[in-house]
Amino acid sequence: MSYSVGQVAGFAGVTVRTLHHYDDIGLLVPGGRSHAGHRRYEDADLDRLQQILFYRELGFPLEEVAALLDDPATDPRAHLRRQHELLTARIEKLQKMAAAVEHAMEARKMGINLTPEEKFEVFGDKDPEQYAEEAEQRWGGTEAYAESQRRAAGYTKDDWKRLQAEVDDWSERYAGLVAAGEPPTGGTAMDMAEEHRRHISTWFYDCPHTMHLCLGEMYVSDERFKAFYDSMHPGLAEHLKEAITANAARRTS
Repeated sequence: MSYSVGQVAGFAGVTVRTLHHYDDIGLLVPGGRSHAGHRRYEDADLDRLQQILFYRELGFPLEEVAALLDDPATDPRAHLRRQHELLTARIEKLQKMAAAVEHAMEARKMGINLTPEEKFEVFGDKDPEQYAEEAEQRWGGTEAYAESQRRAAGYTKDDWKRLQAEVDDWSERYAGLVAAGEPPTGGTAMDMAEEHRRHISTWFYDCPHTMHLCLGEMYVSDERFKAFYDSMHPGLAEHLKEAITANAARRTS
């Protein structure tokens, strides 16, 4: 049984030109020729081609491949042992590379693609990824989480600075509102609750009023969120929760 150069090229996933080159340099000389002088490859040639492509895949130059295959002291079993050793080493290297990529993915889990210096410049002493793992555990399977990741992954340092500036401005104004004794059911408080909801929708994920209500509840039930908002002004978390509730009722009634 013999095969044409085109058939062999199809079997092996190489070009006819490559096979011609291998023949020209003596690396893979076909075992036969047709009556018309065309190359005909036999099973032994295919075995040799498989060996060639294996070593090429591992990065061996053609001269070394020829030396390895034509070494009279090397039998086929020795080739298999050597290939097994090389493959094992390659697998270990690829596993290490995969681990490094996974580590990089973990580092960017919340899409904060900033250097430590840039993070400090944007967020000060706050760590924007402090609760990244917990957030994924709690909401990782939701569309909102996926959308938040997709958007955040594309933000530049300037984007994060604009986002943080909006947060700081809103926080300052809302703290002033609470300090002034404005009721959470008043128009100003409800307007700022709506501004809060739209900020989330603009920067992270679509936040309808029903979801905003759930967030409001979390701001008072989760001690860390409560501490975050109350650090702006004592009682702000509860005030905001009530303003969110009032705003949702106003908007959906």
